[in-house]
Amino acid sequence: MIEHMFASTTPIDFDARILDPVIDIMEPGIFLAAALSQVDLETLSGHDRVMVLEAYQRMASYYMAQMYDAMGSIADAYQRSEETDREDAIYGATAEVRAALRLTRRAADTEFAFSVQLATRLPQVADMLRQGLIDVRRAKAIDHATVHLSTAAAQSVVERIAEAAPNLTTSQIMARIKKLSIEVDPATAHDEYEVAISDRRVVIEPTVKGTANLHAFDMAPNKMAEAMRRINTIALGLKTKDETRTMDQLRADIVLDLLLDRQSFTSVGDDTDDTSRATSTKHDRRDARGRVDIRVDLDTLAELTLHPGELAGYGPVIADIARQVALDNVDGQWVFTITDTETNVPLVTGITRRRPSASQKRAVQASVSSCVFPGCRMPPGQCDLDHIRAWADTHETCEENLAPLCRHDHRIKHRDGWGYVREPDGTHTWITKCGRVVTRPADPP
Repeated sequence: MIEHMFASTTPIDFDARILDPVIDIMEPGIFLAAALSQVDLETLSGHDRVMVLEAYQRMASYYMAQMYDAMGSIADAYQRSEETDREDAIYGATAEVRAALRLTRRAADTEFAFSVQLATRLPQVADMLRQGLIDVRRAKAIDHATVHLSTAAAQSVVERIAEAAPNLTTSQIMARIKKLSIEVDPATAHDEYEVAISDRRVVIEPTVKGTANLHAFDMAPNKMAEAMRRINTIALGLKTKDETRTMDQLRADIVLDLLLDRQSFTSVGDDTDDTSRATSTKHDRRDARGRVDIRVDLDTLAELTLHPGELAGYGPVIADIARQVALDNVDGQWVFTITDTETNVPLVTGITRRRPSASQKRAVQASVSSCVFPGCRMPPGQCDLDHIRAWADTHETCEENLAPLCRHDHRIKHRDGWGYVREPDGTHTWITKCGRVVTRPADPP
């Protein structure tokens, strides 16, 4: 299958590479720095330019780790020379950092606090940064996602995500950590949810441009997901060839129309504006129903465990929310994926031949949590179903040859000549136009 993937993709100047391939695997440090200092990008193929990009990123991570080490050492020097306590030493060291790096006081406080977290609370994250396995963005995402945990719990979560982290985006890392945090201490996660939901609120914020932002904080995720699906459903119904508004503008106008209980959706202005456009009966706001996908294991659904569920388009949710979505069949359309507790294999799903049948579509969407392009988190229910091997080559539509791709990444495959295969373990291996191999890891069990 790998051979087929390479055969269907034409890399840019694949045979023109002259860069020593060992650079691709060199650990960051003085030898890699020396090798990169000799690189002339203009002489390299597209494949090798990407290899150099990755090498520079490893070096950047390596140097950032050294920089954070240096920050901590300044506090050590203050503490030794002034014979002061740690708090005063950090106060003075932060001022040194602020002056040396020309940072604002808040930025200096933030950066120094992060250096302390790496040194004392998240040493494995510091090591991963130093080895070039992750960049600063992902290191800070891990720090942010574990800040509410005890040191022991945070280190346990990091240990469990360490192997996967180099191949994940920041949002994927935070989603996985959120799920692991619920698993590590479900009772605390439930208590934190209850406290947060009691603080739910809506706030209006004026902007410098003379507009206003409306924020809804600490809302129930299942209800917000249903609301967003409903808004999207209405917007898609309004997006005809004669509609000049963008999808973002449509969604914004729909929110106001729903809140103001208008009888029609308008482009701008109030209901007396002569540019208002009435919706057709089938797209009337009273009939526009959202659809929410929930993934939950059987033991949690039966109230035997407190494992987190997965709300498509949002991420992990506590067990109570997963059960509530499954049990409260409210006005929206709900699609269930009930999985085996041990293997995460789908057991039950709810709700040519070139085009997949309804059962095939449900099965493929239930098999993964998102679009299979590396780093994309678009829920499978909002994706196209792609034939991994072109239908024209196989004249076969089967679950093994189908995968969800969001419209954007579907175009990348067909327009830009990328290709991919699904491995037996659920990993999707891609070959880029530049001839690079990247992976979308299988969903964790």
